[in-house]
Amino acid sequence: MISRREFLQVGMAASAIVGASGLGQSGRLAAQYKMTQDQLLKFNTFGNVSLIHITDIHGQLKPMYFREPSVNIGVGENKGAVPHITGADFRAAYGIKDGSHNHYALSSDGFTVLAQEYGRVGGLDRVATVINSIRADRPDAILLDGGDTWHGSYTCLKTQGQDMVNVMNALRPDAMTFHWEFTLGSDRINEIVRELPFAALGQNIFDAEWDEPSEMFSPYKMFERGGTKIAVIGQAFPYMPIANPGWMYPEYSFGLRDENMAAMVDEVRAAGAECVVLLSHNGFDVDKKMASVVPGIDVILSGHTHDALPEPVIVGETIIIASGSNGKFVSRVDLDIRDGRMMGYRTKLIPIFSDVIEPDQNVSVLIDEQRAPFQRELSEVVGQTNSLLYRRGNLNGTWDNLICDALLSERDAEIALSPGVRWGPSLLPDQNITREDIFNMTAITYGEAYRSEMTGDFLKVILEDVADNIFNPDPYYQQGGDMVRTGGIAYTIDVSKAQGNRISDLILLSTGERIDPEKSYTVAGWASVNEGTEGPQIWEVVENYIRKQGMISVSSDSNVKLIGQEPVSYTHLTLPTKA
Repeated sequence: MISRREFLQVGMAASAIVGASGLGQSGRLAAQYKMTQDQLLKFNTFGNVSLIHITDIHGQLKPMYFREPSVNIGVGENKGAVPHITGADFRAAYGIKDGSHNHYALSSDGFTVLAQEYGRVGGLDRVATVINSIRADRPDAILLDGGDTWHGSYTCLKTQGQDMVNVMNALRPDAMTFHWEFTLGSDRINEIVRELPFAALGQNIFDAEWDEPSEMFSPYKMFERGGTKIAVIGQAFPYMPIANPGWMYPEYSFGLRDENMAAMVDEVRAAGAECVVLLSHNGFDVDKKMASVVPGIDVILSGHTHDALPEPVIVGETIIIASGSNGKFVSRVDLDIRDGRMMGYRTKLIPIFSDVIEPDQNVSVLIDEQRAPFQRELSEVVGQTNSLLYRRGNLNGTWDNLICDALLSERDAEIALSPGVRWGPSLLPDQNITREDIFNMTAITYGEAYRSEMTGDFLKVILEDVADNIFNPDPYYQQGGDMVRTGGIAYTIDVSKAQGNRISDLILLSTGERIDPEKSYTVAGWASVNEGTEGPQIWEVVENYIRKQGMISVSSDSNVKLIGQEPVSYTHLTLPTKA
């Protein structure tokens, strides 16, 4: 008799053959073969249950460019494992042809040329078309939103998330979980959640005072679809008070709570669930570990780390789906549930090519209505770029290099720090930079740009703490985003070392001298989690800087030397652009 695990492995192999992943072999240069919507959405319906997954939209209503990371470092058991391979290695792993639309969608090299060929991606009116197509094929499909939805744009900040709430309600999700939403503040998130026409889930969202499950958020939701009972358990971002300001939502606590997760799995199984789905905002490596320690989860829909994988990753008897970010992809997952078990699956990661997929007209009108009051501010041109501006990669991105240059210049600082967040679209060389583009990189509810004095020793402590949040070999201790971006300094990071020993050779670029542990330096940064932080808003700082520069040129080189990986990867040290 074939085992359940063997069933899953057979399913994964079959997906590569029949195109269940949808991305392996079909890519062709658009100049030679025009893509069609039918080709992008083609799917061989399978089993009796369909899931639709979107995650990490970050307030992006309109089509955009979005470059995937060129550096995604895995440590410990995840070194060299997906999603921690990029570029040509990633394409080879999935059989993606160079120059294909899947090359453009899923890797970073050649991005500028391919972006001009294939155009923008995303747009929630296009996402709506894809969802409607899946529902036409499987009317009772379950649409699940992985969170980081009500955050990350000018209109989202100005409306306190209402623009995204209105548009997402039109897509008719069945459930969602949360992360950046909490930075709207607990009063506002409570106000929104009370009115949601779908389930707000988080088994790990607890009342901080009583250490009991929050009454505002349900741990799970039961569905009956395709003649079977499906339980969807929510997992909000576990490390909210570490990565984001805890004073904004003091009545809530979070954490991994994998013991409670196991109890919830047992509870829904006892209630008759034949399939258990985890709607997660843990991050991919954390989800892999959770799948290994919590039995009974059939599917994990992974969010937070923005990974886009064309095929599931199997851990034990659990399949893990990664659906990218910023509205660039939609995942369809078809399941064969029989006799109380998941017997097989078929998946497709659907890239949202904005020039190929027809927008849903009702959602297009709704999006324009949300943006109309702010259109003049959104469209105002602040400057131009002759550099590719992007924000992905563990160690650097040109958008963050630009932000650091602005902090150094506008705040008269020796050193700049910019948080290693992953969200935000890209801009191609020769594009205008609008106010909307700046807010797409900076729109948070605690955007004050501080200026303070730090000793060299304290600066190293900061870098070491962030490095451990990212490169700790135990995924349960990976509590951050990407590495904090720096301006005005260079340093070496050895990701193979233990906590407190990864950072060395700190250099102040303005003088070429080593950072003195005892000396104080003027440091400018933003997104401090400390209450009462003072300073101008970061978007004002960046806009002022860009206006003075007019034309922006930013090097993609990093002032960070990376070691502890094979092969060693680093770039030449360069001075930051100064006004």
